[in-house]
Amino acid sequence: MKIGFDNDKYLKTQSAHIRSRINAFGGKLYLEFGGKIFDDYHASRVLPGFLPDSKMKMLLELRDEAEIIIVINANDIEKSKVRGDIGITYDQDILRLLDTYSAFGLPVCGVVMTQYGAQPSAVAFEEKLHKLGVRVWRHYTIEGYPANIPLIVSDEGFGKNDYIETTRSLVVVTAPGPGSGKMAVCLSQLYHEHKRGIQAGYAKFETFPIWNLPLKHPVNLAYEAATTDLNDVNMIDPFHLEAYGKTTVNYNRDIEIFPVLNTIFEQIYGTSPYKSPTDMGVNMAGNCIVDDEVVREASKQEVIRRYYKALVAAKNGENVADQILSLDLLMKQLEITPTYRKCVQKALDVAEATGEPAAAMELDDGRIITGKTSDLLGASSALILNALKALAGINADIDLVSPVVIGPIQDLKVNHLGNKNPRLPTDEVLLALSISAATNPTAEKAMQALENLRGCEMHSTVILADVDMHTFSKLGVHVTCEPTRQRKAFYHK
Repeated sequence: MKIGFDNDKYLKTQSAHIRSRINAFGGKLYLEFGGKIFDDYHASRVLPGFLPDSKMKMLLELRDEAEIIIVINANDIEKSKVRGDIGITYDQDILRLLDTYSAFGLPVCGVVMTQYGAQPSAVAFEEKLHKLGVRVWRHYTIEGYPANIPLIVSDEGFGKNDYIETTRSLVVVTAPGPGSGKMAVCLSQLYHEHKRGIQAGYAKFETFPIWNLPLKHPVNLAYEAATTDLNDVNMIDPFHLEAYGKTTVNYNRDIEIFPVLNTIFEQIYGTSPYKSPTDMGVNMAGNCIVDDEVVREASKQEVIRRYYKALVAAKNGENVADQILSLDLLMKQLEITPTYRKCVQKALDVAEATGEPAAAMELDDGRIITGKTSDLLGASSALILNALKALAGINADIDLVSPVVIGPIQDLKVNHLGNKNPRLPTDEVLLALSISAATNPTAEKAMQALENLRGCEMHSTVILADVDMHTFSKLGVHVTCEPTRQRKAFYHK
């Protein structure tokens, strides 16, 4: 994979910059952490070289100084809100996050429930956390938030919220997803700390948009593509431009809320420490890009992937028409079309020639490998085997998995397990390949090439089954699909 981002430099400069911000506030900082602390696959796709757990590793550089507060909106518990990327509810994700931070050795103070109003599901979850030994604090809805500043910054506003006792210099405030109330928790804590005579500050850590890249840089446009469901738009920070005469990039929600935040800071401290939303940020990612062309190309690919994802969502009955229009506009700004993605046209050509579903993959060296549907294998399974042969330098005519091996598997699927489709999906074909590798040196050579699939681009002419999507995701292959079903049905799994 071509590298465009220096991950080692990022770990060092980012942790050093956060330490500097802690010192600037007298030794205590509440850091609102936007996005994912780990498993940040969007960043790793648009900034090749950025590792999905880079932000976690950065925090581990500060482990002796850091502790974590996890925030969840009580209304999200009541509505059983689901994380779109991993398909679990926000309250389930709280438990996952607690396990993850514990495994990394990062201490968690506990969980804050925002907009708490004794919602039945929130009460039940609170009791569950107590039984698990997890501390829980309640923060309440403040009428007129965020505009009613006299009420917000008072004993009837922030003052009603539970005070969270923290002991370390860096308090990372994170959540399962947007709208959880991370910023309000930070501001509430600043109010309580100030009343207790404790010096503390606030900063925000958002990877995107990258403030010191141009407004229409593909990396920042890829961020817009990722947040079309939130209607986020990148903007020039007018406050930063006025204060310093420098052009920086932020996004609409932070720019719109800044005057309110500034006034809240003034109410708490007597003066605001910041002159712009950009001032509040601590993101150093833009300083660690080492190959601009590589990240530009990766970001264009990401916009097209988001476009195809929205087309598939529309095919599945989701109301994403506005998102599709926004993504189409972003592609026009980048002067690209879906076929800019080289594997797309190749897959469509094979499908047209065979009259069956097909798939194509662009390898790191630029070669395009295709897979077609057969009696034994689906197009995706055939593509994996063909790609592994190409990567391992194996003759294309050699069978990595013998039909003699595939036959009994098909018999088991159809005649004993009740499956209607005899073809092997990707996970089954990889299992068959791994079994063959025990006695077949050629199959073993192909297995060793699996790691080289990471970062490859792939397109399917039909919507892939969940099992195939999960397999490619685990292999690190970036997949898009035409919004077409292989068969007509109301239920697809």
